[in-house]
Amino acid sequence: MDLDNLVLMANRIGQFFEAMPDRQEAIDGISGHIRKFWEPRMRHELRDAIASGRAEGLRPLVAEALAAKPEVLA
Repeated sequence: MDLDNLVLMANRIGQFFEAMPDRQEAIDGISGHIRKFWEPRMRHELRDAIASGRAEGLRPLVAEALAAKPEVLA
């Protein structure tokens, strides 16, 4: 899958959860959505891109959620 598309999809998820007043709830929502609805190959590709510094453009809350719960991308 195209990395730019994965970043765009992750950012759309993040935009939805950014409206939540509870930051921890937003982080849990983002990571939970990606864990439940993304195929393993999508999660692995995003994980590898983040690790190699190629996942430019991730919204800060999305990056924070994925850093806080790295098992989501495993």
